[in-house]
Amino acid sequence: MKNSRKISRIFTTAMAVISCAAVFSSCSKNDKVPVIGINQLGQHGSLDNCREGFLKGLEEAGLKEGTDFTVDYQNGGFDDNVISQISSTFASKNVDYMVGIATNSAISCYNAAEEKNIPVIFIAVSDPEAANLTTGNVTGTSDKLPVDAQLELIRKMQPDASTIGIIYTTSEPNSVSTIADYKEKAGNFGFTIDAIGVTSQAEVTQAADTLISHGVDCFSNLTDNNVVGVLDSILEKTNEAGIPIYGSEIEQVQKGCVASAGIDYIELGKRTGQMAAKLIKGESTASEMPYETITDYKVYINTKACNSLSVEIPSDISETAIEASEAE
Repeated sequence: MKNSRKISRIFTTAMAVISCAAVFSSCSKNDKVPVIGINQLGQHGSLDNCREGFLKGLEEAGLKEGTDFTVDYQNGGFDDNVISQISSTFASKNVDYMVGIATNSAISCYNAAEEKNIPVIFIAVSDPEAANLTTGNVTGTSDKLPVDAQLELIRKMQPDASTIGIIYTTSEPNSVSTIADYKEKAGNFGFTIDAIGVTSQAEVTQAADTLISHGVDCFSNLTDNNVVGVLDSILEKTNEAGIPIYGSEIEQVQKGCVASAGIDYIELGKRTGQMAAKLIKGESTASEMPYETITDYKVYINTKACNSLSVEIPSDISETAIEASEAE
């Protein structure tokens, strides 16, 4: 009888230990904090704002970093080989989500994640269709440029201008599609487009020299990272030649472009973060969630740059535009 009771107690204790272990194992599995791997094309004001806004969007959706998710942030330094390696590493680590900031990073994440079906969220991809990011376990936001608004802005600020110079990267799907958009719409505003394609950042300043020699009335920038990456050098040349540059977002205007009709990249990031929060909460899947195009834009001006180049700011623009000069 005593032995029977002793065996019973041992059995009960063993079952309790097993039960606790099972509960602990289950809790550990269920309480795993999702890892978000962020692959950012390079360090740049607009891209940094995308990342900052993305994290704010997650926070505003009620998610707390360290508790509801962790971030593995990597910067590609505008090097496609590095960007590809980052995405491959994320895949080998089995991160729960991949975030690609800018087109090349987004494509790289998508390619690396496809085999393991890791959800991909992209930010700042101007033309997701041209980048083949519209099917599969992927969603995100587009920063398609408001070309009509930019052309209208240039016409108001330079009533006598006829030719707009644009430099773009021929291997960048967003830039190619945006150039086509500019050429299609320029005639509606009385402009012609003088576009020069480059294959690398090393060719950009030479392309700027060529456009200056062509006698263009102004430059208009795209969200082309090869071009934006050497904007300071381009501005030196155009300022000396007395030719204004119109940027594609606020950071370019802060650097010395005269004006821009562009979107707010903090807000773009926030919206993407809110979309990602739905995935983390299990409210939707990336494959079920269509990408979104941010259509709201703001007009930014740099009064100091305008004055130095004798570009008159019309009253209707000065009254409503946001002053973006670094002196402010």
